[in-house]
Amino acid sequence: MLSFLTPARRGSGLGMAMPALLLLLAFFVIPVAALLSRSVTEPVPGLQNYETLLGSATYLRIFFNTFLVSGLVTLITALIAFPVAWALAIMPPRMAGVIFAVILLSMWTNLLARTYAWMVLLQQTGLVNRMLMATGIIDQPIQLTNNLVGVTIGMVYIMLPFMILPLYGVIKKIDPAILQAAALCGATKSQALRRVLLPLATPGIASGALMVFVMSLGYFVTPSLLGGTANMMLAELIVQQVQSLLNWGMGGAAAFILLVVTLALYALQLRLFEGKAR
Repeated sequence: MLSFLTPARRGSGLGMAMPALLLLLAFFVIPVAALLSRSVTEPVPGLQNYETLLGSATYLRIFFNTFLVSGLVTLITALIAFPVAWALAIMPPRMAGVIFAVILLSMWTNLLARTYAWMVLLQQTGLVNRMLMATGIIDQPIQLTNNLVGVTIGMVYIMLPFMILPLYGVIKKIDPAILQAAALCGATKSQALRRVLLPLATPGIASGALMVFVMSLGYFVTPSLLGGTANMMLAELIVQQVQSLLNWGMGGAAAFILLVVTLALYALQLRLFEGKAR
């Protein structure tokens, strides 16, 4: 398409895009370049920071915790968000508006306040343990904080709106006549769900899952408060290396690895959807 543009129009388009390009350069390219530079030059030039991160059992455990929690959070949010998004798409607009207001209110509430609320709910004398004991599921309080269980619960609550919204947007566009046609052709409700609704909702599931997974990889507040030092995740490691140990080289290496993983996941999603489109 660019070959049909005159040089004057190309120059005009470049001029209009220049502010965005300068912002991208100032707030993304230069910081990433500085991060990469410090990761291979401090404390001495070389790749020793990456070798330490990828060769130490302690740091590999942190990587494992990070990907484990991010994967669990993504899976659980998808399982919860799908029926919620479907219900929002088919319920009366007034009722859907009320539920949307609740979802948005949870997003707008301060993150630190929500995390502290979960700390109160999940402690051994908290509401969750008392309800489990009252129903006879457990005989004594169980540990739900300072472990990966608490981190997963807290992050699922925080990430749920980011899965519901893209799913709702996709499901709302699905023509109900398609599901009616499936029923007329003899498909059961479960078959219509598996063979019609789920495939059509795949773009929303994929975009929501990518958003939740990537955000979970770099989350700091909730894991640090609900997880404890024994279950450290990658964002906590970066903060510890930079703020406490002043080890910018190791912190930069960990952050750059996280960035590479994020870009790789985004590129993989683009590749998969490009292949499906073809």
